[in-house]
Amino acid sequence: MSSPALTRYLAFRRSLPPRPPLEALTVRARGLDFAVYRTPAVAGTLPLLCINGGLIFDHSLLWPALAPLAAHRQLILYDQRGRGRSQIPPGMGASRIEFDAGDVPALRDALGIAQWDVLGHSWGGGIAMLATALDVERAPDAVRRLVLANAVGVTSRWLPPLHAAGLARLAAAGQREDHERLAALDEHALHQPGIAHHAAYARAYFPAWFWDQQFARNVNPPLGSSETGSHVVARLRREGYDWTDRLRDLPVPTLVVHGAADVLPLSEAEHTVATLGRARLVAIPEAGHNPFWEAPDHFFATVNAFLAERDTG
Repeated sequence: MSSPALTRYLAFRRSLPPRPPLEALTVRARGLDFAVYRTPAVAGTLPLLCINGGLIFDHSLLWPALAPLAAHRQLILYDQRGRGRSQIPPGMGASRIEFDAGDVPALRDALGIAQWDVLGHSWGGGIAMLATALDVERAPDAVRRLVLANAVGVTSRWLPPLHAAGLARLAAAGQREDHERLAALDEHALHQPGIAHHAAYARAYFPAWFWDQQFARNVNPPLGSSETGSHVVARLRREGYDWTDRLRDLPVPTLVVHGAADVLPLSEAEHTVATLGRARLVAIPEAGHNPFWEAPDHFFATVNAFLAERDTG
């Protein structure tokens, strides 16, 4: 069976120049050592901070996936606290996404960057929204532009239906083994921390994030390994969240780009746009949760065009 999304992706990848090098450094912020990674600087442009989602994963969830953006600007990625090579925080059991958000302005300061653009994917979009709201309160020009790629919603109302939506996606695609693997796992166990179950669930759910199931079968599921992250996501699932008041009328031009076939529904992106105020939505057809894979031409052209726009005040 042919895979239109995989065909598009391979053609796009063949058109790219060689991938730029990624420099690794350690940055101290808020009493922790963070692993930070950056591509070469591009004169006349602001750096773009890229925040990965997943909460139990490190920066490799977005690298080299977002490498095409480095042709036009410096990319900065990092491992969130307690993920990858970044230091595990004391009192790990108290970890929450708000702490991750607070780290972002501190990293900007520690790197000596006065202004940057920010991109967040999935749960990283939640971190990006919260971090931007924090940063512009104390430094109005700190974030010039914000990109939210298939970001989580501004409330947790999308979370309870997600398990059933994933099962339905796999059943409709005739992916019997994937469906059985996901159905065998208890979604309610995710309300408690523990990386073994969270990692197993993430691997089982992985194919459901794709519009093109043949593409999904050609991608190895990422390996989540952060106990810290399992505490963060368990709290979010257990307690829910509502960031509406914090994010209403965010004074930063924002692009909300969303694969129209994502199991995280497009209606959440529409609600985010309505909440933020200075946001616009671009829905990408024939793409699920990772449009930079399934529809790379559309995704990268849209993001690059938005970041290249001149600000009008």
